[in-house]
Amino acid sequence: LALKCSSRYLVDTIMTEWRVNIREAGLLLPEAIKVRVPSAPIGFVRQLCKKQRVVVNHRVGDINRTVEYQDRILIKSSVRWQQLLALSPVQPAAILYEDRNCMVINKPSGLAVHHAQGHDDNLSSRLQDLLHLRRERFRVAPIHRLDAGTSGAILFGKGKKTAGLLGRSLMTGGLNKRYLAVVQGVVSDAGELNTPVHAKGSMKPALTKCRPLTSNGCTSLIELDLITGRRHQLRRQLAEAGWPIIGDYRYHQKSTLTSGRLLLHCCFLAFPDPVNGNLVEIDCPLPESFVTAVKKLGSATRGLLEPLP
Repeated sequence: LALKCSSRYLVDTIMTEWRVNIREAGLLLPEAIKVRVPSAPIGFVRQLCKKQRVVVNHRVGDINRTVEYQDRILIKSSVRWQQLLALSPVQPAAILYEDRNCMVINKPSGLAVHHAQGHDDNLSSRLQDLLHLRRERFRVAPIHRLDAGTSGAILFGKGKKTAGLLGRSLMTGGLNKRYLAVVQGVVSDAGELNTPVHAKGSMKPALTKCRPLTSNGCTSLIELDLITGRRHQLRRQLAEAGWPIIGDYRYHQKSTLTSGRLLLHCCFLAFPDPVNGNLVEIDCPLPESFVTAVKKLGSATRGLLEPLP
């Protein structure tokens, strides 16, 4: 399934597959797989290659092959492979981008970013556990936040210095985030949401650019560019505009439309590389949980998500 408006948001769940990132480029194939799934013993990974259960760019992967950036790796599933995936703190396809300085992770809905009361299991801890399995000693820190119910791309800096550089970029507007949301009501025209948002004890200015993608007369699928970054900004502004996000039980408590999750997803992230300043752009596909929640809503969301023509 994909949004009928764009192939960038394709959902693909066939086998286990991912694209080689900058961190892995230049490594031998077994080593690259081991970086992505450090719970897998290197001997087992080599056997996968020898038994031709690894495919690279639609061809059987050579154990002596050096992988290149954006190579497509596919692992044919087995019981043992699934067991090793279950031991991995972060699933391989969830690592959308990684280099020496930062990582972009596709956060699932329902998982908090930080450790807090009731959130012993959180993305930051999972990512730190992943690095521990790799025997990488530096700390990672999230550069921006996503609510627990929101899924999608989130940027982490590696080490205190890089996190500081990326944090300053965020404060000066260098980090661009785009979201997809399913809202109740009809959004017919592109525009701006500029109602102030309560933050740190007072009302603060907030700006969001909004563009409708499709509507069925009951609900709408919209794209949102977050210009400022206030807490719960999108959820508050959309609710005040009369287009509350489906599944937002905090700001849309009277809705008769219920879903298994908040239908809000960070689908695109752009930021300057902290070393060379080059722009890094990351697309983040819709997760299965989002598509499943929309399908469960039935007629209320019919036509919002369709196969590509």
